[in-house]
Amino acid sequence: MKVHAYVADSAGARLRPHEYEPGPLGPNEVDVRVTHCGVCHTDIGAIDDEWGFAKFPVVAGHEAVGVVEATGDAVDRELLPIGLRVGVGATAGSCFACEWCLSGRQNLCPRRDDVIFRGLGGGFASHIRATDWRHVHPIPDALSSADAAPLFCAGTTVFTPLLTHGVRPVDRVAVVGVGGLGHLAVQFLAKWGCAVTAISRTRAKEADARGLGATDFIAAGEEGALAAAAGSFDFVLSTATGDLPWDAYLDLLRPQGKLCVVGVPENAISAGVMNLLPAEKAIVGGIVGSPVQTRQMLDFAARHGIRPEIETYPIADVEQALDRVRQGTARYRAVLEL
Repeated sequence: MKVHAYVADSAGARLRPHEYEPGPLGPNEVDVRVTHCGVCHTDIGAIDDEWGFAKFPVVAGHEAVGVVEATGDAVDRELLPIGLRVGVGATAGSCFACEWCLSGRQNLCPRRDDVIFRGLGGGFASHIRATDWRHVHPIPDALSSADAAPLFCAGTTVFTPLLTHGVRPVDRVAVVGVGGLGHLAVQFLAKWGCAVTAISRTRAKEADARGLGATDFIAAGEEGALAAAAGSFDFVLSTATGDLPWDAYLDLLRPQGKLCVVGVPENAISAGVMNLLPAEKAIVGGIVGSPVQTRQMLDFAARHGIRPEIETYPIADVEQALDRVRQGTARYRAVLEL
């Protein structure tokens, strides 16, 4: 089988068509013919080599949706029949032997198959291969393929902390950043039953945030706005990609509150110890969910009508889509149609 892909040959290069042979299908592997693929900021990071991990030539894309085209001999074909509509996200395999996998936390497996680190093998292509079928997720009928694509990274990244950190419907929660991650987080938390406050630098996205389910809004750039909300929240989810005044955001928390960081700041996180210890506050990280958590997220989104706001582009316009994400002007996720 030939895979027709779009590759970057060096950091920041424009994508070009490329063909490669993925090799024989392993016993647990699944080939998915891609119909849609989301464009995440992490894809930009790989193409531009922002973090120094890119393997060139690189095929980006880790929010792939399509149909099962071929399966290995050990794949449960009743669960993944040929032609089934599925998604392959940021994690496409794990060892299923370590303590993390055996306890249902495959997203923490030290040997997990992170699509973004593959080089060749991403979703900006005719096909994507999952190295383990248990990381291939059937898509509920209520979700269109274009809407489902961003859920395989952005969606599971903001949904999983609700499960991992025990966010309750009675909690008061703040979402920092109303963008590709944040606009989904507001929806999930509102449907979860929380009182949700959206935080953005200005009021430009206030109407959007309230329309998505936020009950309140804070413009962090307004003098005294953060200080006025001190001690208000049980959980603060930061989806922002820039650096924040971390002590000011810790001040927003009630005792034993958590500041969960899922956006990637540019520099190290620094906070005063006296903002953590006396009230037992915590700073925690968040990543994409396990297979079970990802499927729970898909089911929750389907049942509650949660959808990303997307811009769709034919694969021929991939550079336009990349530039929109690169410049932070996409409202709110870009999706490629292949």
